[in-house]
Amino acid sequence: LAGLGGQARDRARLYAAKHPLANRLQSALLPHTLPRVPGLRVAARYLPAARGLGVGGDFYDLIRLDEHTAGAAIGDVQGHNVDAAALMGQVRTAVHAHATVGAAPGDVLARTNRLLTDLDPGLFTSCAYVHLDLATRRACLATAGHPPPLLRHPDGRTELLRVPPGLLLGIEPDIRYPAREFALPPGGVLALYTDGLVEAPGVDLDDATAALAGLLEHADAADLDATADALIRHAPTPGDDIALLLISPDA
Repeated sequence: LAGLGGQARDRARLYAAKHPLANRLQSALLPHTLPRVPGLRVAARYLPAARGLGVGGDFYDLIRLDEHTAGAAIGDVQGHNVDAAALMGQVRTAVHAHATVGAAPGDVLARTNRLLTDLDPGLFTSCAYVHLDLATRRACLATAGHPPPLLRHPDGRTELLRVPPGLLLGIEPDIRYPAREFALPPGGVLALYTDGLVEAPGVDLDDATAALAGLLEHADAADLDATADALIRHAPTPGDDIALLLISPDA
């Protein structure tokens, strides 16, 4: 009994040491603050998984490109451990780097995918990247196996932005990622999210996405922080980590 008790105490000490380390790693890899982009309001949330070390591979990013354009990314690396968090940092850095040199959304994902297949980490990643043109009020979206974003129009109508999804990042090196252009009107809200916000055992994914769209439709578009909090509260018990990024052009 004394031996078993000692082993349990050692495991507890090891967990207590690893948990803050994992949390510091996660915090270091996610944006500390989002850049200020004139004419754009944003709100972001991250909720760690309730199981394991509470660290995972979900990420989001907002990238200021020039005076009138910006990029937004969200993604989910397979797994809930330090390896997933480390790969998440590499993916986020790659997306950011390719976006800042002016690559189109499909090319951003294709180049990031090539990097991941070269690294061969043994983990796959879903990702969505959106190029925002605030001068023309247009956006362009490409996805790699990621849940489609939601767009709340100024009149409250909410639309699921479906685009032919490419393969998850890290599977095949030479994959093309189709893109879709859409209007991003002043006062509209673009919601990028990871699957932890809608997926749960025994819950139909389409029903959960429709419920999320309904919440976004009835939210106060003028208060993105309150909207983000309401959408996060909608999430099932977080067995998976959750990332959420809301974007709205000024009216």
